[in-house]
Amino acid sequence: MSLSYRQPGVVLTDRHFTVPLDHADPDGEAIELYAREAVASDRADEELPWLLYLQGGPGFGANRFVGRQAWLDRALKEYRVLLLDQRGTGRSTPVGRQTLPLRGGPAAQADHLARFRADSIVRDCEAIRPGLTGGAPWTTLGQSFGGFCTLTYLSFAPEGLTTSLVTGGLPSLDAHADDVYRAAYPRIERKVAAHYDRYPMDVERVRRIAEHLLENPVELPGGYRLTVEAFQSLGLMLGMSDGSHRLHFLLEDAFVRTAAGPELSDAFQEQVQALLSYAANPLYALVHEPVYGQDSRPTAWAAERVRAEFPQFDAAKALADDAPVLFTGETIHPWMFETDPSLRPLREAAELVAARTDWQPLYDPARLAANEVPVAAAVYHDDMYVDAGHSLETARAVRGLRTWVTDEYEHDGLRTGAPRVLDRLLALVRDEV
Repeated sequence: MSLSYRQPGVVLTDRHFTVPLDHADPDGEAIELYAREAVASDRADEELPWLLYLQGGPGFGANRFVGRQAWLDRALKEYRVLLLDQRGTGRSTPVGRQTLPLRGGPAAQADHLARFRADSIVRDCEAIRPGLTGGAPWTTLGQSFGGFCTLTYLSFAPEGLTTSLVTGGLPSLDAHADDVYRAAYPRIERKVAAHYDRYPMDVERVRRIAEHLLENPVELPGGYRLTVEAFQSLGLMLGMSDGSHRLHFLLEDAFVRTAAGPELSDAFQEQVQALLSYAANPLYALVHEPVYGQDSRPTAWAAERVRAEFPQFDAAKALADDAPVLFTGETIHPWMFETDPSLRPLREAAELVAARTDWQPLYDPARLAANEVPVAAAVYHDDMYVDAGHSLETARAVRGLRTWVTDEYEHDGLRTGAPRVLDRLLALVRDEV
């Protein structure tokens, strides 16, 4: 049953679909997917082409817009938009500590998690497309991990696509997770340096917090154990357009005086808990590294292992050397499954996923080299989350793919640059520039 309702300028319809959990076993267990259809109020009765939005992540449900916010306003001028909660996220059979035990023990949970990568997401899209479009191909807009899904789509089901647009999400076609993080740590270091150049007073503030946490790890109000490594992971914010500013404001209120001496303030702790917890998006932590798995090698906590090659990220060493303490960025570590109460029950399953070697290929280089689908991609010049060098190498490997390389925006350019980013990509695929 589909339910329609209105917000300013838009008609929304809740869509529910049933798809196989394992597309190789179409008669086996089924799961439910949810998506929200959006169409301009004044065009609701028209036959419009469809645009499928593939959210970044992995592990995040589609944007919950109010009215015609951000890029959606531009898209609604010519498309009927489907905002899909990818499997395991949002309202699409969510995965987390509350639901995974239904699968059985850690081994069964790990097997289940292997079905939540881009290959399964693309098969979901192809399963639901005919019923919505009458069999017609649709345009996809892939942000970040949604771009990874787009390359998988172009590899294995290009017949379902009329056009593909990618923002901040052209992955390497063959890099192992080690290669991804080996390229990532220098980018993260540049972002931290830029932050300290902008807010030099934060150098000492961060050193003081790190020193405090090395001596006294803090249990946050929701049960998260704030260690110095966890504090450093707040650097995830630095890849967004306003992230440096938000981090600065967070740091300036870190300490308060108490009868027992300086302590991390309740306000600081409450904000940090919200920023670090994966309670709302556990799948992000569980399958983040497996999105790079496809060569019979385990990912094996790549970010943690590769970090050892960059000793400047060791907070204790930085303090001893009187150097700035560096934040880390988009990296998942095994200790997160100890510090975060929403992940602790899933530690054994996460270890088994990290050791897995039977990952199937996510991309088909030969098919991409013969691609016939118009594709345009925004590549952000110093994107902290997706390496621009890897992206441009992939762009050269996909026949006909056109890029717009820019330093005007950070990774969230689709949001902050709306509608210009979407306009630019549409102009590229239409040969208007």
